[in-house]
Amino acid sequence: MVYNVIGVTSGTSLAGLDVVFAALTEVRGKWTYEIKAAERLAYTPEWEEKLGGAANLPARDYLLLNSEYGHYIGHTVNQFISQHQLDHQVHFIVAHGHTVFHVPAQKMTAQLGDGAAIAAVTGLPVISDLRAMDIALGGKGAPILPIAEQLLFPDYRYRINLSENATMAVQKDGQFLAFDICPCNYVLDALAETLGRSYDDEGKLAAGGVTDQPLLQALNGLAFYNESYPRALASKFGTGVIMPMIQQHQLSTQGKLNTYTHHIAAQIGNVVKDFQPQEGEEGSNNLLLTGGGTANTYLVKVIQEALQPLNITVTVQEEPFRNALMIALLGALRWRQETNALASITGAEKDSVGGALWAV
Repeated sequence: MVYNVIGVTSGTSLAGLDVVFAALTEVRGKWTYEIKAAERLAYTPEWEEKLGGAANLPARDYLLLNSEYGHYIGHTVNQFISQHQLDHQVHFIVAHGHTVFHVPAQKMTAQLGDGAAIAAVTGLPVISDLRAMDIALGGKGAPILPIAEQLLFPDYRYRINLSENATMAVQKDGQFLAFDICPCNYVLDALAETLGRSYDDEGKLAAGGVTDQPLLQALNGLAFYNESYPRALASKFGTGVIMPMIQQHQLSTQGKLNTYTHHIAAQIGNVVKDFQPQEGEEGSNNLLLTGGGTANTYLVKVIQEALQPLNITVTVQEEPFRNALMIALLGALRWRQETNALASITGAEKDSVGGALWAV
C-alpha cells in the first residue's frame, strides 16, 4: 500500500514551517519512503511575534490564533501543492502544529494549528493532535518520532536525532525505549542569534571557542540527567533552565557554544553507555545519527569523539526534513488505525492510536 502524504511541522525555534510530500510504502509490515518535494517556509516577522507570544495570550485570543494559524497552514500547503504540481496526488495531510503548552504531569498538551481549519482550506483530510491521546493516557506525549524511526530504520541499535532536543531510541532486553537526552539545536541556535546569526554554520563558531570546565560541570550536573528512563524534557527547559545557567558565566559566545557542544556530546555518551550490550547479548553496536544537527560538522565530530571509547559505529544521515517525514508516517499509522504511540517510550497506561481526523 502506498500513501502520498504531506507532513507539516513547526519547531519552537520559529525557523518556519517544514512541509514534505512523501510516498510512504508498506509491504508486509515493512515501510519505505521517497521524499518527492520538501521546503522550509520561513515565518514572517509578524508570525514569529504571534507564535512567540502565544503562551501569554488570554484564552479567547489564544483560540482565535489557533484558528488563524490553522488557516495559515492550510493556505501554505495549498501554495506548496500548486508550486510542486501535486494537485489530485495527496491522500491526506498530517500537521503536528506549533507546540505552545506541554504539561504532561497535568495531562495537557496544546499545539497551535486547528486541524478543521486546515481541512477546510485545503479540501483534504487532515490528521492533527498526535500527542493528545498519549497525554490523556498518562504518558509524556514525547518523544513521538521513535516509533516511526524504528519502522523506517530498523537496522540500528541506537538512533539519535539531533533536533531542537537530542533524542535517542534504543532496544534493550526486547523492549523499545525512547527518550529526550538534552536540549540541542534550540540552545545552539539561541546562542548564535546573540551574534545576529540564525544558527552556527557547520559549528564554526563553536569550533573557535574554548571549553569552560566549570560551566560544563554545572550543565552535566543538572538533576534531569539522573531521572529514570523514559524521560522527556519540559518545553521550556532550554529557555528556563539551560540558557539562564549559561548566561550566568562570563564567556564569549564562542566559548558558550563550544562548551554546550561538549555538553551535548557528553550526555549522548552517557546514555549510550547506559545501553551498551551486555556480554553475550545479541545485536549490533551501530548508531544512526540524524536530524538537522548533523549539518553541524563540529558537533558531529565531538559526538564521535565521545563515542569512540565505546566502539560505536556511527552512521550520519543528513536529511533536513526528517521530522516532517516522521510526522507523515505517524499520520499514516493513524490512518490505518495502527499504534503510533508506545507506552514503553512515553510511560502511558498503554499503547495508543493518536491523532484527530478531520475530513471535509
